[in-house]
Amino acid sequence: MVAGVAVVTGGSRGIGAKTAVRLAVAGWTVCIGYRTEEAPAKEVVRSCEAAGGRAIAVAGDVSVPADVAALFAAADELGPLRALVNSAGIVGRRARVDQLDAERITRMLAVNVTGTLLCAGEAVRRMSTRHGGDGGAIVNVSSAASRLGSPGEYVDYAASKGAVDTLTIGLAREVAAEDVRVNAVRPGIIDTAIHASGGQPDRVLRLGATIPMGRAGSAEEVAEVIAWLCSPAASYVTGALVDVSGGR
Repeated sequence: MVAGVAVVTGGSRGIGAKTAVRLAVAGWTVCIGYRTEEAPAKEVVRSCEAAGGRAIAVAGDVSVPADVAALFAAADELGPLRALVNSAGIVGRRARVDQLDAERITRMLAVNVTGTLLCAGEAVRRMSTRHGGDGGAIVNVSSAASRLGSPGEYVDYAASKGAVDTLTIGLAREVAAEDVRVNAVRPGIIDTAIHASGGQPDRVLRLGATIPMGRAGSAEEVAEVIAWLCSPAASYVTGALVDVSGGR
């Protein structure tokens, strides 16, 4: 039985890619949003299809309103939207706050906060019973950094994810009576390429042993939690911030 249409932003890599495939396994039709990585996005589409699902990939920047509108218009062609996974996000190179410039801060907030809000708005306008929808689920990919602060590394990133946590709680309460559930996952040290993009390719190896469980997590482990939050099995869960961090 097909679960419905799900939009997964940041779906060409990392947690977003694994989530898209996991949703396809569960019967979802997946619309994968990506910014520039066309070849990896197409590979995720092929993996979704190999899992028995249907998927498309749409290029665009979540901080650009026109691109967000185009992403959701493409999803509309697949059927009624029932889930959104806000996985698109960026991190900067390791730096203290007194080393940051306005350009980096503005870009960080544009992608991680504005992009999440824009996509959430598009999803609510489609899924909320107030707008004639049949309900659905939104899962925001936050970070354990939102409660740890990431001092000496990425305070700006941590702050952006703190905003995502607040958005999750507020939006969940705003649309709870409209059959839309809104939750967030907060991954800890997960073995993905985002660490290399922030200039620390050895971060997983370096910090993995310091985690209470003694290891870093995998993108697949985070995807499992996201898929559950999108499913009817989580029908009474909304406004939750679910740590997937090995006890960190």
